[in-house]
Amino acid sequence: MKTAEIKRRFLAHFEGAGHTVVPSAPLPAIADPNLLFINAGMVQFVPFFLGQRTPPYPRAASVQKCIRTPDIDEVGKTSRHGTFFQMNGNFSFGDYFKDGAIKLAWDLSTNPVDKGGFGLDPERIWATVYLDDDEAIEIWKKTGLPAERIVRRGKKDNFWSMGIPGPAGPCSELYYDRGPAYGKEGGPEVDEDRYLEFWNLVFMQYEITNVRSKEDFDIVGELPAKNIDTGMGLERIASILQGVDNLYEIDEVNPILSKAAEMTGKRYGQTVSKVAGESHPDDVRLRVIADHVRTALMVISDGVTPSNEGRGYVLRRILRRAIRSIRLLGWHEGPALPILLPIARDCMSPSYPEVAADFDRISTYAYGEEEAFLQTLKAGTTILDTAVTETRAASKTVLSGDKAFQLHDTYGFPIDLTLEIAAEQGLTVDEEGFRRLMAEQRTRAKADAKARKTGHADLSQFRAALEQGGPVEFTGYREVARESVVRSLLGAAAGGQGEEISLVLDATPFYAEGGGQMPDLGVITTGSGKAEVLDVQSPLPGLIVHRVKILEGEIRPGESAFAEIDTARRRAVSRAHTATHLIHQTMRNFLGESATQAGSLNAPGRLRFDFNTPGAVPQSVLHDVEQQVNEVLLRDLLVHAFVTSQEEARKLGAMALFGEKYGDEVRVVEVGDYARELCGGTHVERSSQLGLVKILSESSIGSGVRRVEALVGLDAFGHLAREHVLVSRLAELFRVPGDQVADRVEQTVAQLRDAERELEKLRTQLVLANAGGLADAAKDVHGVAYVGTEAPEGTSANEVRTLVQEIRGRIPAERPAVVAVAARAGGKASLVVGINAAAKSRGLSAGDLVKGALSGRGGGNADLAQGGGVPAAEAPTLLAAVERAL
Repeated sequence: MKTAEIKRRFLAHFEGAGHTVVPSAPLPAIADPNLLFINAGMVQFVPFFLGQRTPPYPRAASVQKCIRTPDIDEVGKTSRHGTFFQMNGNFSFGDYFKDGAIKLAWDLSTNPVDKGGFGLDPERIWATVYLDDDEAIEIWKKTGLPAERIVRRGKKDNFWSMGIPGPAGPCSELYYDRGPAYGKEGGPEVDEDRYLEFWNLVFMQYEITNVRSKEDFDIVGELPAKNIDTGMGLERIASILQGVDNLYEIDEVNPILSKAAEMTGKRYGQTVSKVAGESHPDDVRLRVIADHVRTALMVISDGVTPSNEGRGYVLRRILRRAIRSIRLLGWHEGPALPILLPIARDCMSPSYPEVAADFDRISTYAYGEEEAFLQTLKAGTTILDTAVTETRAASKTVLSGDKAFQLHDTYGFPIDLTLEIAAEQGLTVDEEGFRRLMAEQRTRAKADAKARKTGHADLSQFRAALEQGGPVEFTGYREVARESVVRSLLGAAAGGQGEEISLVLDATPFYAEGGGQMPDLGVITTGSGKAEVLDVQSPLPGLIVHRVKILEGEIRPGESAFAEIDTARRRAVSRAHTATHLIHQTMRNFLGESATQAGSLNAPGRLRFDFNTPGAVPQSVLHDVEQQVNEVLLRDLLVHAFVTSQEEARKLGAMALFGEKYGDEVRVVEVGDYARELCGGTHVERSSQLGLVKILSESSIGSGVRRVEALVGLDAFGHLAREHVLVSRLAELFRVPGDQVADRVEQTVAQLRDAERELEKLRTQLVLANAGGLADAAKDVHGVAYVGTEAPEGTSANEVRTLVQEIRGRIPAERPAVVAVAARAGGKASLVVGINAAAKSRGLSAGDLVKGALSGRGGGNADLAQGGGVPAAEAPTLLAAVERAL
């Protein structure tokens, strides 16, 4: 049964049962600031479940497009992980409950195909229920499911909540027995590869509070209106109904995989086992290609384009992993996406016709990204290979941070790709050094930040706008919306829908970025159009410029306008700004008057505060600073701003920032009698409105300059909640009180290091134990004693070199000798070759032998050389190549 037909049957079944069919929401989770993409079928219905909105229908059904970004690294390694997937769901909002949900699920699953069902064998279906949910068990028995195929499981598996106070409840999961070829007998608790979950029925019947973790909370009582939320993975049920091993082999994915295999000359399915986790590396790469190409198609279709941040970065990473995977499989005939993406389009268009209709736009972005990345790969991989060889030649295991930074800064080589390739070569990367260099670059870039911000118009246009209309009145201290007039458009006579333009109002409540505070965002509406405010800058004193994108109609000069800021964002930024003042003053209290502000960033819910001090701030001082700041919040001090003369402000003791220019009149912001500072930003009305300040980190960003990063308000509460869950889990695992977790972790790490050192000794002894026997068994190749052998898998580079030298030393010095040892690690093969003086006198060179075997790659000297980076399966080929060269 085709996937599109499964989707159609699902929706038809529930529409016939009185459900309203709701279209899939777009993948970008626009309504939820915590999600880059929708990751579950129920996301668009959350306001109904939380009681925030009244549902317009009592029951609904949908097939929701989803993406789970944490699964990217698991793609291809298991049969259960895919980046893009579709979730069939049926929902009841205070309508039917357990009885209805179970019956609807059972009927669709088991009804014959000719009667609109999926025709699953009832004898192969299992159900799991929550431990004490006897009601669900009795309902399942009524359907005909025998008690021995109904399994009780705990909160971890069969109790659902969102991890926050609100609705929650037990769930019942349906599993299908795929047979003994897939694993052990005994039900879902024994083997979830054989017994594949395909449907989860969530019974929202309780209200929970005091949520300490997903499994630790208090149940307040039953909900006044009980709800149903179910999720059936479309790809999972398709794999069952199509009789294939995993989601990569269904009709919407397999054609892409098959084409990639054909292009690269690989044969998919090289592993006998049906368990995806035991797959051949080539099979894993083919699955990555198929999954990521399909995912990219769907993400671009929903309006996301490749970029270096947020959703765009996820898309870029997905595309680049697919491109790199097919090249690792041997494809070097040019771009691959023009071959693969149309196949993905043809697979998905039966369910989503829009991907075919919009394919020109989708393919333009995808193909452009591949072309750019191929250039990046060409330059970056060569440099990275050289850096890896140099690192190994120096007997090091860590790639330097400056090399990783050079690859990123000069060649656009992503740091995650550097980490991935280095790991394949058995190396790690100095990530701390990389981050330090990135921070230094950002500091240098700060000098021209304003120029880049206002690069949409030259200074002459700004001056003209200021001279023609005079200074713009900023009214944002006292109001968040106002009637205004579009005074001028910079560089345009008018702006139409979809365009980005810059405009000036005669008066505005929008705060222009400055003093470390991010700009206000919001909406400007006129009689003929509506625009979203993307940025606000003040390129010249007195001039406020709004960068906007026109959403509807057009914007013309001279029109009346209504300017309205995003008040939630303003409040969050204002909390961060007031918190910065408090941290500044408190740092001076503990570190002295020299601890003056050197820069800041006030963003929604978070802040960055740079200050001058000669050395690192002790953790104890940071703790005291944080505590004192939060004590100030509890005092509920009035935050008051007033304008006065510079002289009077100095007499009052107001702090001024070094390097800032102030006029004769200055604005002073006071937090009670605790802090007083010159500032043009926006702030809260009372200190208690900050809620909580949590310092996250303290670090160096330059000589004598330190940086503190902190969270404010709900962002701080959320962080502490996550920290609490983590500490509680660690305390549970180590079976110690929470205040002893750090000591126990430190103790465990020390024990692991000792064990690793001991293991290293034992492995070295094991590897070298056979050196004498290998030397004695050297074969004569044209008068040269040749030893070609493969080290045990996982042998370190140092151990391989030591083995080569040990074997070489056991062969009589007067006999020309060549020793070649290949090793496999991380899916790659490496080669080390050593020769003695007698072999050198015959014109042989270890470096030449390595380069000959590796097609020019590798390095070293005439006595000892090494190289690698080829697939692990080629290890025997390398040894044979050395022998042929003698």
